[in-house]
Amino acid sequence: MWPYTSEDEALFDVLRLSKGMTKKSAVAETGLGGGKSVIIGDPRKDKSPELFRAMGRFIEALDGKYITAEDMNIGIADLEHVREESRWVTGLSVEKGSSGNPSPYTAHGCIVGLRAVVEEYGAESLEGQHVLIQGVGAVGGRIAVLLKEAGARVTICDINEKRVQEMCDEHGFESVPELEHLAVECDIYCPCARGAGLNDETIPRLRCKAVAGCANNQLLEPRHAVELMNRGIVYAPDYVINAGGIINVGVEMTESGYDEAVALEWIERIHGNLKRVFEISRTEGIPTNKAAL
Repeated sequence: MWPYTSEDEALFDVLRLSKGMTKKSAVAETGLGGGKSVIIGDPRKDKSPELFRAMGRFIEALDGKYITAEDMNIGIADLEHVREESRWVTGLSVEKGSSGNPSPYTAHGCIVGLRAVVEEYGAESLEGQHVLIQGVGAVGGRIAVLLKEAGARVTICDINEKRVQEMCDEHGFESVPELEHLAVECDIYCPCARGAGLNDETIPRLRCKAVAGCANNQLLEPRHAVELMNRGIVYAPDYVINAGGIINVGVEMTESGYDEAVALEWIERIHGNLKRVFEISRTEGIPTNKAAL
């Protein structure tokens, strides 16, 4: 859910997101396809049970061609209302036999992938690495905590300054103003906000060895992966590293139903998938986005 300025903007975003989800499911071998839906509105003031029940009727009309779960600004409470009108809902509460909010699993999968990233540029582990995180929402915030537990140095920023301050107070993170964050020298730049953040304006300003984060559609255009490669920056294709959430909810769709142990085992594959992407990129001399495809 996002306050898009027009239906055209929403359509542009949802088509990019749905393509990314399709690739994500394919690389992660979930056995599912990929799709996405968006709701136009301000999540701080436009949410209502009626809105989400209407969304449920829309999803139910697709008769299983599309299965929904949480993403940006949508939580379990919202999906409970969607579920009142449609059976095609995943990511509900664990107590009801569902898989829960996928955000923690997306974050865990990113940490699994980040191990492959640091290995690619020559470090032995995440310990001591400086990671700059843009966006500390449900996933980015969890990544920050997990990185600190792994011994990394963490700097955060977000357009929500209150959220940044709360996380700094609770966890002792360093912070930088959102508008100035690209000036920070770091080992890994971890974009965890909206997409298209890697573009002609931002890439020349990067001061990092690698770009790896949970945001969808990080490249404004495919050619921007070439620009990163030419600058010697390791790029982890977003739909490879951020697949933990879709893997987790995908386990719900298996014959035996949801099993967290199975989900975590599948999420560990992200490390090997990224290692394979980097290998193809090196041996064929192509950018990692093409290697992932």
